[in-house]
Amino acid sequence: MKEAIESRELITLNGLGTPLQGTYHRATDRPPASRREPGERNRIGVLFLNTLFLPRTGTGDSAVYWAEAFAACGHPSFRVDLSGLGDSDAPLNTALLDFINAGGYEAIASAIVKELVERFSLSGLVIVGQCAGAISALFAAAASKECKGLIILDPYFYLPQQMKKSRAWKRLVRWASTSRFGGTLSNTYDWLKNIRLALRGNSPPGNANFALLKRWTDVASKGTPILLFKAPGRKSPGVKPRVGEFDYIAYILAKAGRKNQVVVQLIDGTDHSFANQIGRIAVRRHAEGWLSTHFPSTKTESSTPSLSVPIAHDYENHAQCL
Repeated sequence: MKEAIESRELITLNGLGTPLQGTYHRATDRPPASRREPGERNRIGVLFLNTLFLPRTGTGDSAVYWAEAFAACGHPSFRVDLSGLGDSDAPLNTALLDFINAGGYEAIASAIVKELVERFSLSGLVIVGQCAGAISALFAAAASKECKGLIILDPYFYLPQQMKKSRAWKRLVRWASTSRFGGTLSNTYDWLKNIRLALRGNSPPGNANFALLKRWTDVASKGTPILLFKAPGRKSPGVKPRVGEFDYIAYILAKAGRKNQVVVQLIDGTDHSFANQIGRIAVRRHAEGWLSTHFPSTKTESSTPSLSVPIAHDYENHAQCL
């Protein structure tokens, strides 16, 4: 197998004793080098973490697309399979979601950040994660002094229950979403939950991931630049949650402190994976602008052409904007 093609190389990292496989996207404003590990001249790199069971390519190769784009802007990018995932060694954790939600990849991800910074002479890394990958990114950021920023896509701050839905339950959900009477019952149920939510006040519900919320507060309150992408949800237009659900976005922005550098960006026309054409291009464009603002590279102009796509409003770092 070829270990290098044009601007990419396969790399192996030491994941706390476990070999981890990854792909290195060179910053393309520098000439290709014959050496495997050239210095990147104190640049800020970008590290992509796995989304649950997915390999480092991401849904529909979306991580490949973004890594190539960021490298073209002067930011060396890395896609790494964490232990037990993709091409990397170690047995797969059968309770992977619970493992991730408890910060199971915190130590190994922060070790990866440190190794990449030292090995490629970087001045730091921005960690990127989507869904469960965003959870690992937040835990790693809190544990790593080399992490200089975060790009997180549709993170969740609660502890989802892993349960198999019966066929009857699936038919009931489908009926509620397609039947007028079922829709009325569903809306009534939402409003009943909303009353209970109002009685509880602004306290997170019992299934909140309190360890993750603490990591968020630690990272955001010290002024770490954070770009949070949000996709529209069912019965939840904009960044507001569905009626009856706790507003985690407003809560985490309030917890981020007055000196935070958090930007929340809604992208209409995409879904939770951000892998369709609208989603992947919108993420790329907003992330490129965000990287240029917070971490200007030595490259003065991106080689990636500007594309016009329908993008929703920018939500800045104030809870009152929500």
